[in-house]
Amino acid sequence: MRGKTKRTQKTTTRRQLALLLLAAGACVTALLSTFISGHGVRPEQLDLRHVTLIAVVAGAGFVAGLIVWHMTSSARREARYAKAESLQLRRNLAAADAIIRAEPQVLIFWEQGQAVRIVAHTLSGVPGLPDNNTEILRFGHWLEAKGAQSLKSALDQLFAQGRAFNIILKTLAGGNVEAEGRAAGGRAVLRLKDIAGYKLELATIHNQHAALSRDIRSSRALLNTLPMPVWLRATDGRLIWVNTAYITAVEAQSEAEVLERQIELLESRQRKSVAKSMAQGESYKARVHLVTGGERRPHDIVVLPVDGVMAGAAIDVTAIETVQGELERQIAAYDRTLHRVETAVAIFNREQQLVFFNDAYRNLWQLDAEWLRTQPSDSAVLDRLREQGKLPSVVNYRDWKARVLACYQTGTELEDGWHLSDGRVLHVMAEQRPDGGVTYLFADETERLSLESRYNAFIDVQRETLDSLSEGVAVFGTDGRLKLYNAAFSNIWKIPARRLAEFPHVDEVISLASALHTDTGTWSRISRAVTAFIDERETFDGRMTRADASVVDYALMPLPDGATLLTFADVTDARRAERALVERNDALIAADRLKTQFIGHISYELRTPLTNIIGFTELLASPYMGELNDKQREYVADIMTSSKTLLAIIDDILDLATIDAGSMELRLTPVGVRTVIDSAILGIRERAIRSRLTIEIAVADDVSEFMADEARMRQVLYNLLSNAVGFSKAGETVSLTCWREQGNVVFSVEDHGVGIPQDQIDRVFQRFESRSQGSKHRGAGLGLSIVKSLVELHGGVIEITSEESRGTTVTVRIPERPLPVEDGGTILVARHNRAA
Repeated sequence: MRGKTKRTQKTTTRRQLALLLLAAGACVTALLSTFISGHGVRPEQLDLRHVTLIAVVAGAGFVAGLIVWHMTSSARREARYAKAESLQLRRNLAAADAIIRAEPQVLIFWEQGQAVRIVAHTLSGVPGLPDNNTEILRFGHWLEAKGAQSLKSALDQLFAQGRAFNIILKTLAGGNVEAEGRAAGGRAVLRLKDIAGYKLELATIHNQHAALSRDIRSSRALLNTLPMPVWLRATDGRLIWVNTAYITAVEAQSEAEVLERQIELLESRQRKSVAKSMAQGESYKARVHLVTGGERRPHDIVVLPVDGVMAGAAIDVTAIETVQGELERQIAAYDRTLHRVETAVAIFNREQQLVFFNDAYRNLWQLDAEWLRTQPSDSAVLDRLREQGKLPSVVNYRDWKARVLACYQTGTELEDGWHLSDGRVLHVMAEQRPDGGVTYLFADETERLSLESRYNAFIDVQRETLDSLSEGVAVFGTDGRLKLYNAAFSNIWKIPARRLAEFPHVDEVISLASALHTDTGTWSRISRAVTAFIDERETFDGRMTRADASVVDYALMPLPDGATLLTFADVTDARRAERALVERNDALIAADRLKTQFIGHISYELRTPLTNIIGFTELLASPYMGELNDKQREYVADIMTSSKTLLAIIDDILDLATIDAGSMELRLTPVGVRTVIDSAILGIRERAIRSRLTIEIAVADDVSEFMADEARMRQVLYNLLSNAVGFSKAGETVSLTCWREQGNVVFSVEDHGVGIPQDQIDRVFQRFESRSQGSKHRGAGLGLSIVKSLVELHGGVIEITSEESRGTTVTVRIPERPLPVEDGGTILVARHNRAA
């Protein structure tokens, strides 16, 4: 085959050479023709020079032909070689392509100055790996951010420094690919392929390590943000990690300082307790007090054994203890409050056990307190109450108890009335608590229902009473309409009952009543008071004189519920009687004034001859007129005594007349307490001696003097002592006591005589009121009346207390501070005007 090819090549070469010679001859002939025609030379004119030139040209053409032939042969030979080499390269490329595509991978090729090419994409089955070649180059779209960044950095180093790499990447869908980069010259290749075998295990371990590292970093970052100290301790007891709160608690500068110096938060005793629990394989939980940040605070310590290390935390429970303490105080206060209420309260937890009961609950059911403190169940309490016959009688007790206890499961509120066998009526309310328990409230409604029944009966009686009243009564509601009325109201204003039964508005009622009384001002005021909305509603009354000469008194009063009560009373007859009484009273006042003037005038007329009688009697008793026998001296003494008594009565009458006239004058000067007492005692000494009475005088050390009219105060004390002596029995004691009290000088005269009946005490200060009460004392009944008037003139008060057969005590309080002084002197004129 090869010899045949060589012969064929030789024959082809001869043919090519013959053709070349023919071509060269043709070229020579063509050149010769061109030369002859160009120079105008005929063939016969050719010389040697011309022939030589033609030969040279022909030789040159032949040589050129040989050169062209040789070059053409070489070119054909090289073309044959190139074709064979190209064919071989195609075969090699096909084999390489077959080899590349035989392995599942993605092959990406970079060449300097050329666009990136994806040579092969035969990798499939990797979650998250794009099938599209365009998307495969967008690493950030299908790789995790960290992996995409790592691949980009590796490619940058590959392009810049030719540094090969081999890394494992994770897709966003959770798949794993191996990325291998190589560089040669100006070219770079990236191969992505699936991982299997030990590489898959390595990728899994890598992912787990990354996840664990991430979890550890995030956990420690989270622990560092916690306000509570957290630490890790090795099995040998040394600290291996602490958080920021631990560093702050032990007042260290950094974690390194804590670990280097092994600064402990727990005390040695507490660490021993922790080590003991750890040795037993148990966790440690306790509440201890630690010094953190320079303060001693309560903390809950939790230490757990975890894979050969001990993890601990200290939780600051200061706020919890504060809140718990406050909660306990509030609960205690709440319990104390519940113990004070009258409503029986029982609280059961979600397990239906009694956790609280107040005193009212125990008293209501008369249950043993010790048994209740054992936290019996709700069902047990009901069963015991049923055994004692304290529950209401029911036909089916089981169904009834199930309805009562249904509140635990359904959460439905229970509200019922229990009629107990002993006649009591209870209002029972049960409500589920947020914790699943139930609170029972037992309100004893027996008294309320009884009161309500009596109230309704009372209202009925009141309604009947209202209808029987002679006064007209009308009640208007907040809307201004009539709500209640009686028959008298209809009769007074001549309004038909059927019209009032329609409950008209107040303006309609006024329109009907205006026919008898046309005073629009009064009716307008009543209408405004009924219909106005004001914060402070007024109460007023008045009188209407109607056209028929009848007189009606009215009164308007707002009621607490916003309604208005309006009453009308026909006082025509009462008005006439009142007018008659006023006229009679005026006549009595005039008669009393005339009586007083008459008594005063007579007293003045009697005083002059009485003074003469006393004077002559004293003169007769005087030894200058001669000696008197015993009988005469007795008569003279009786005349003297009677005359002085009569003179004292006349003086009292004159004083009363002066007081009534308003012309009584008090001359206020500093009065010695003991002086005025001694002078008053001097006036009743003889009578006390005759009655064998003892006068006890007690004056407080801080009382020396006060501002008063000395003569009038002596008269006050004399009258009080005179009454005490007159109503005392022989041998008894009369006490006069003086002390200072709240700006007043107080005088108290006490006797142990016959006393005054309670029904007569209010009349002892009336004029001419004289009762012997079984004693020998007789008087005009003016002494206490004058005392009262004189004490009131001084701005004081007088009080009397007495018990029949036990004695009487009269107390006088005189202001210690004097009244304003006139004209800068020490005399003050006080006038007493008696009211008519």
